[in-house]
Amino acid sequence: MNQVISAPNAPAAVGPYSHAVQAGNTLYLSGQLGLNPATGTLPDGVEAQAHQSMKNIGGVLAAAGMDYADVVKTTVFLADINDFAAINAIYAQYFKGACPARSCVQAGALPKGALFEMEAVAVKG
Repeated sequence: MNQVISAPNAPAAVGPYSHAVQAGNTLYLSGQLGLNPATGTLPDGVEAQAHQSMKNIGGVLAAAGMDYADVVKTTVFLADINDFAAINAIYAQYFKGACPARSCVQAGALPKGALFEMEAVAVKG
């Protein structure tokens, strides 16, 4: 049976979706913007938004009893693909050793004018 995961330390959804849904040992995480969970605002700059998005992903993983090491696939959405190198450096701070498979695309526009968003799939066990 599928279980909806709601993370208390991640920002509220900006639409009709769940933070994540767990199906068996697999966790499907919705895209996380770099919104500050306490204020609902985006920090300035792609680097700050990427760090906050990664922290938000971490909060959702923790709510499901998982962590970054359980992530097997991510999709990164950038407002500007020229931020790719800066994002790689930040990404590497959260995923160490064997990194998950990843796609990275420039999006036409992201919700709330965000510069960075990431979704993930994690597997426990």
